[in-house]
Amino acid sequence: MIRVEQLYHSYTGDTDYAVAGLDFQVAKGEIFGFLGPNGAGKSTTQKILTGTLPLQKGRAEVAGIDVRRPGPDFYQLIGVSFERPNLYHKLTGLENLVFFRGMYAGDLEDPQHLLRLFGLEEAAHKRVGHYSKGMKQRLMLARSLLNKPRIWFLDEPTSGLDPASARDVKDIIRAKRDAGVTVFLTTHDMHVADELCDRVAFINEGRIALIDTPRNLKLRFGEKLVRVEHRTAGGQVARENLSLEREADRRRLHELIESQTVETMHSQEATLEDIFIQVTGRGLS
Repeated sequence: MIRVEQLYHSYTGDTDYAVAGLDFQVAKGEIFGFLGPNGAGKSTTQKILTGTLPLQKGRAEVAGIDVRRPGPDFYQLIGVSFERPNLYHKLTGLENLVFFRGMYAGDLEDPQHLLRLFGLEEAAHKRVGHYSKGMKQRLMLARSLLNKPRIWFLDEPTSGLDPASARDVKDIIRAKRDAGVTVFLTTHDMHVADELCDRVAFINEGRIALIDTPRNLKLRFGEKLVRVEHRTAGGQVARENLSLEREADRRRLHELIESQTVETMHSQEATLEDIFIQVTGRGLS
């Protein structure tokens, strides 16, 4: 559904590239995470793919359409939710959705259904200027689904949401994926990416460091550890991190289990953030 080859973009017109030689593909019905810190090139790539920035160098296709010549049909196929809401504050939530719905043709989503889906039904007739940050974010997500897109571009979709709303939004994203929608998700929140993404790409300083599934990355870069809490002979609680890949640690784990002093035992694995730091040498801030 998305094909990118040797994509470059410079805001200064010289070789100071915001994105430099990107190559990747996204399959139909896949949640693809584009992960990296602020300024890494995530939003630039998304803007090129959605036609809001001109393609300068390279090739990019979305649903088989060249983004250099998108045409009106292109915008019927995609939905975009930006990190910063751009809504009409003097209109109500329902009025915003009705207005933006009028920009599309064909089979469209019912605004009332979308308000219910994102928990905004009771605020439907409230002016958006009086919405909280989280409510605006949910309305942006609702707006991006008005045209029943085949490809859904999401930029920090859970930003500003409380834990319950974030969980609901993640459930909606999974449901859309299961219905065959392709999701291109840009974020610096590795926990969100780990929960949602089928594959992730690490982007740093305009270049992709690697692409793989979260599980494969953890197996490749993480060490198999077990954290054990147990009682010592003196009755104190002791904690040990033991590697399942080292013979001495495996023997120690067996000893603790046989001694029947183990109180808790949990597997420990590298997080995507740990792996990103290991691969790129920098954090996500």
